[in-house]
Amino acid sequence: MTFTIWHIVGVAVIAAIIAAVIASIRTRRKDIKKVAYMMDALEDGELNFRFQEKNQFNRTLNRIRTIFEKQRQAHEQDSWTKLIRVLTHEIMNTVSPIASLSDALSKSMDENGHSELDVRAGLDTISDSSKNLIKFVETYRQLSGVAKPVRKAIDLRELMEGVISLNGEFAASCGASCVYRPEEDDLMIYADEGQISQILINLIKNALQAGAKHIDITAKMGREDDVIVEVANDGEPIPPAAQEQIFIPFYTTKKEGSGIGLSLARQIMRHHNGSIELLRSDASGTVFQLRFR
Repeated sequence: MTFTIWHIVGVAVIAAIIAAVIASIRTRRKDIKKVAYMMDALEDGELNFRFQEKNQFNRTLNRIRTIFEKQRQAHEQDSWTKLIRVLTHEIMNTVSPIASLSDALSKSMDENGHSELDVRAGLDTISDSSKNLIKFVETYRQLSGVAKPVRKAIDLRELMEGVISLNGEFAASCGASCVYRPEEDDLMIYADEGQISQILINLIKNALQAGAKHIDITAKMGREDDVIVEVANDGEPIPPAAQEQIFIPFYTTKKEGSGIGLSLARQIMRHHNGSIELLRSDASGTVFQLRFR
């Protein structure tokens, strides 16, 4: 068989096409790995990466990273502003009476140390305010010192039964019921049992204090092999204006609340590489979602 120039050209073209396809496949695989890496980084909140190769795809990924970085900075700034506002409010509410009352007692005393004001009552008020300030500081210390989780495999049904049992007496006194309905059997999570119990107990307690009569806890496997737990109740809904604030430390809509329960829950879930979110709170009910990865 005699090879003509056209045969040689044809072979060369086919070889070039095959080489281009192979190069394209390799590039595509690299791009897929880059996207997977970027998604993992974004999910973990790590944005200190940048792709160095100067091509259109890398520039697009770097631009996405920059957008996320700007959004995170704006969100963090907003969170800090809200936290500082709440801290200032709490501290001023406690310190102002101490300062004004101390000044009033001092000015009311004559040269012999006698005062027309009730000194004992004033000192009692100062003492109470000081104790409240100390309690506030201790609460902040609790929030800022969340222990590293000690994880182990936990049967979700056993965990829920224990949590519901602990809240049984309070629920009964409120005329409420709390039930666990998993969509699948034998669900397991790898977590710190004490910390997760603390979150669930707090959610149930909040629901009961909001007047809930039915608290339903469900669990299922997510699409990404994560375990999703939802705590729903029919209590008084959280006001719309407060829904964006409830995870901010020391923010509370309750007179006796410390305002750290949900912010503490979010810290705990983050330490578990998971999340806690308010899915909705309206006339149809309030639903919190915990996601374990």
